Amino acid sequence: MKNLRIAPKVRNAIENGVPIVALESTVIAHGLPHPHNIETAMLLEEIAIENGVIPATIGVLKGEIIVGMTHEEILQMLQDEPLKIGTREISYAVGLKKSAATTVSATMRIAKLAGINVFATGGIGGVHVGDWDVSQDITEMAKTDVVIVSAGCKSILDVKKTIEFMETFQILVLGYKTDRFPLFYEGLSTYQLDHVVESASEIAQVYLAKKELGIEGSIMVANPIPDEYAIAESEVEKYINQALKECEEKGITGKQVTPYILSRVAQLSDYKTLRANIELLKNNVRLACQIAKELTVISR
Repeated sequence: MKNLRIAPKVRNAIENGVPIVALESTVIAHGLPHPHNIETAMLLEEIAIENGVIPATIGVLKGEIIVGMTHEEILQMLQDEPLKIGTREISYAVGLKKSAATTVSATMRIAKLAGINVFATGGIGGVHVGDWDVSQDITEMAKTDVVIVSAGCKSILDVKKTIEFMETFQILVLGYKTDRFPLFYEGLSTYQLDHVVESASEIAQVYLAKKELGIEGSIMVANPIPDEYAIAESEVEKYINQALKECEEKGITGKQVTPYILSRVAQLSDYKTLRANIELLKNNVRLACQIAKELTVISR
């Protein structure tokens, strides 16, 4: 496909049935501060490799979509002041030869184009509090057939409406060893989940059954942050409220809100939230690797 380049290691894995996990680039470009962003990107890839899985970091470099970016390509993308793009902006970045970091929606669409079925992220986008603002992540999950491993969503969203939107759009949410919806680095919410799975094998079986039945859309695996890294909701709420107030004062809107809040909350918490963010990313990649390996074994 023109403007889509699959790295040799990823192409070889696809052709030979080796498990692959897709990774987004927005967390590198807009989610974590330097130098933690680069260090974390490399760490997540190392975790995948240690688990016998090929990592495929996805991004856009000067208009070329790359599935399986190298370290050098990631650095080049960052130096080019990358856009933050969802699915609808992929063609804009490609057509105008711009560099861009892919969000959940763009990453999963590109991963599926490349033939990758499992994707690990931090948290999904959803329904924002206040004026009508719904992430492209939800509409993309409603139609793109992948498994997404996520620590739920951030509490800055309207969590109840986010869960309801996923139900409305027929996005199957599976709680991994939990019946409560996770809130990113705050641990578990009080919102109940209807469907619980206890293993990567069960997740793989559900996904393959969905494919066989021809049911479109994603499966979101809600994977809570390990208890030892979770931060009390009241503590995070205090930092978030301060950051939201600053957004209003500075006129920060749209896609710039979440990166600003994450960065500011990290500063206000003395980087406790940053450490938690990195730990939940690592935790999600590990589970995604287990799922990818199970899918490979069951599909043979």
